[in-house]
Amino acid sequence: MHFEYNEKTQQLIAQVREFMIEHLYPNEAEMLAQIDAGDRWAPYPLLEELKAKAKAAGLWNLFLPESDRGAGLTNLEYAPLCEEMGRSLLAPEVFNCSAPDTGNMEVLARYGTEEHKKKWLTPLLAGEIRSAFAMTEIEVASSDATNIETRIERNGDDYVINGRKWWTSGALDPRCKILILMGKTDPDNPNRYEQQSMVLVPMDTAGIKIKRMLPVFGFDDAPHGHAEVHFDNVRVPVPNILLGEGRGFEIAQGRLGPGRIHHCMRLIGATERALERMCRRTKARVAFGKPVAEQTVTQERIAESRIMIEQARLLTLKAAYMMDTVGNKVARKEIAMIKVVVPNMACQIIDWAIQAFGAAGVTTDYGLPHAYANARLIRIADGPDEVHRNQLARLELREYDDTPSKRGGNAFVPPLDESGGFIEKPLLVV
Repeated sequence: MHFEYNEKTQQLIAQVREFMIEHLYPNEAEMLAQIDAGDRWAPYPLLEELKAKAKAAGLWNLFLPESDRGAGLTNLEYAPLCEEMGRSLLAPEVFNCSAPDTGNMEVLARYGTEEHKKKWLTPLLAGEIRSAFAMTEIEVASSDATNIETRIERNGDDYVINGRKWWTSGALDPRCKILILMGKTDPDNPNRYEQQSMVLVPMDTAGIKIKRMLPVFGFDDAPHGHAEVHFDNVRVPVPNILLGEGRGFEIAQGRLGPGRIHHCMRLIGATERALERMCRRTKARVAFGKPVAEQTVTQERIAESRIMIEQARLLTLKAAYMMDTVGNKVARKEIAMIKVVVPNMACQIIDWAIQAFGAAGVTTDYGLPHAYANARLIRIADGPDEVHRNQLARLELREYDDTPSKRGGNAFVPPLDESGGFIEKPLLVV
């Protein structure tokens, strides 16, 4: 594995970093003020201005690989750009690289018909509209996607949808024109992974009711936010289904892999900024006769933070490299690992930064509580830690089945003596 970036990627890193320094960081306070000033769920003017500037600079749709409408970057090449954007919660949308739009655009690009692409993908790529993804449900443990209960029933030339979803991020945004919904078309299918389907649902369809917006530790994440949405006899044309009935689980697996790594890339950027704030703050504050940065507990935390960030970044880059070279399915172990490692790393380091700031750390003045809330949410979003750990354990144990695996499996286990103990000098097995 070689993590040296080519000239194109290095140039884009410099451009994104420069754009953030010139346009994002100086305007963060003003953007937050604009959100608070009027309708919190309406797009605010400064965001739209910055999006136009980013688009004009060619810093647009950087996430989409091998596309003449994107930057044509690999996952590995996109990683440092996504990290730079992750330093500000407001930045990803400026570059048209924010969730859930990125995942939805990838779904439409991979699985949509030409009509789907023309009607929904093209305006999404242009940043003219936004989208939502309706998968998580209120009444079941959605970490097991086979639990989903929302029904998608064929009725003549339409599908009729009934169910309740929540954490449908962005649904109240007036620019949100389309959502991708996962539900069951064949709940009696003996194969639990072929019961689900995904369907495109225009937001102006009759029967869609947004019940409430869900705060994350008190942050409403306006104007994007996270909605509870009810579907009451919502009718959409049969051609709105993606790939066909029973393909929903397959699409979900294809969608969530890139989404998970994007979350991790952004969190590394957010954590780098938290560490930067911690270092600057502790160097500038004096306690007990010397700068806080000279207290050994502070130095230990700063050192541990750097170690943890570098470890998480290297593992994330390895996952990106494998996704590019061997595909998401083969890289599922690495994707699962970063989904556990990175959010936990971010939570710990942001917490240390809050502690270093003292009382100021728990205010919104320095952005640390919001960063922590987002990192803590990611430990649950796109699959909780427990699910990914279980999957990792199963994949690891599979290497020790009775049948030797491709890498040798039990052929590398030292032979046992008659009492069941290991022979002191194992035989060499070729």
